[in-house]
Amino acid sequence: MPHTKPLVTVTRKLPDIVETRMRELFNTRLNLDDTALSREALERAVAESTVLVPTVTDRIDAALLEKAGDKFKLIANFGAGVDNIDVDAAHARGITVTNTPNVLTEDTADLTLALILAVPRRLTEGAQIISADNQWQGWSPTWMLGHRIHGKRLGIIGMGRIGQAVARRAKAFGLSIHYHNRKPANSAIEEELEATYWDSLDQMLARMDIVSINCPHTPATYHLLNARRLKLMKPDAFIVNTARGEIIDETALAQAIDAGEIAGAGLDVFENEPAVNPKLLGRANVVLLPHMGSSTYESRIEMGEKVVINIRSFVDGNAPPDRVLPIDV
Repeated sequence: MPHTKPLVTVTRKLPDIVETRMRELFNTRLNLDDTALSREALERAVAESTVLVPTVTDRIDAALLEKAGDKFKLIANFGAGVDNIDVDAAHARGITVTNTPNVLTEDTADLTLALILAVPRRLTEGAQIISADNQWQGWSPTWMLGHRIHGKRLGIIGMGRIGQAVARRAKAFGLSIHYHNRKPANSAIEEELEATYWDSLDQMLARMDIVSINCPHTPATYHLLNARRLKLMKPDAFIVNTARGEIIDETALAQAIDAGEIAGAGLDVFENEPAVNPKLLGRANVVLLPHMGSSTYESRIEMGEKVVINIRSFVDGNAPPDRVLPIDV
């Protein structure tokens, strides 16, 4: 390590063990009260720091990077997705971008399956009935009927690591696995999961009982599930999104549910977080969670460890293991 430690600015509160290690290795500015940095504070950070450690809630766009000082050389994102960062603009300015891949897979898949269970089986509705003023009058043969998931068809949009982890869990619950991806998965994975590949997303949507969104947010996937595609789904089908809110047209989703064109939804992400589209609120057949997909102690510590390794590798003059390049590079 050089004698002069690089200034590293961290935009949000991280686990104590991660922050302590960063303070040991670098000249680190922490965000102890965990208030999201203002635009002005982000501009100061890139002007003064060598490294910025942002999260999904920080918008690192070309205009911000124009404020970067000569010392600013690394954006070590605390998160796997980098749709909050203009990677092209960073690359053009000689700024390296890294992320924290392969950490969130199992936790996000767990929560996805939880929503796949919660929406058809009306779990949150049931929990609310017993809480508060306890409206439950006792068991009845026709009380709180939901839908069985065993034997149903699950359509996964995006068969990457998380999509595959969801498929493995869903297969154990007796769901039939279908998927749409830019290209078919490895034949060994298809065989293991007994998965059916659909080149046409439209064709798959029309046949599924449950649809799970597990693809990244890119310009190509913005409002991938728009009003036209939502109308293709069966009226007794459910949709689950633990990827990015921008992938679904939320207003069109609310309208489809209102019209009885879709049976319900489970959403952990939203297009304008932390704001939630008011058209989705107060619905018995829509389960809403506050972006909890990767919220485990284990994942946050592993993410922090990756950030530290990426920064230390870069400072030592080595290629960071999790470098993100523009798509066309």
